[in-house]
Amino acid sequence: MNFRSANLSDDSPDINLIPLIDVLLVMLIFLAATTTFARQQAIKINLPQANAEVTDALPVELTISQDGRFAVSGKIVASSELAAALKFATQQLDPPIVLIRADSLAPHQFVVFAMQAAREGGIGRVQFATQAKE
Repeated sequence: MNFRSANLSDDSPDINLIPLIDVLLVMLIFLAATTTFARQQAIKINLPQANAEVTDALPVELTISQDGRFAVSGKIVASSELAAALKFATQQLDPPIVLIRADSLAPHQFVVFAMQAAREGGIGRVQFATQAKE
């Protein structure tokens, strides 16, 4: 018994999804097997470790204004004499420490200049003063 009508011609191709699913499953297994979950870094670095220390000696304060003026322990110093002034101010400290208090709007150039002057003055430790967020 043939219940189909004779005038219907079913010549449209059927899409078989089972081979497609098989190929996708094999690709998924391949990607999962070859994926590395290790954290990769562009540059190998060793991060510094820090411990909170309380120092007995108070650091020498170096203040930098917005317009590039320098003051060592409250006395204004010319930029050409900054290294000598820092060396003189820290000669009684062991180890010599400088606390840089720079204005938030001071250009980065002035802070770098102050750090270079501290290095030229033989100062190995430089600290930066900040204020807490409110």
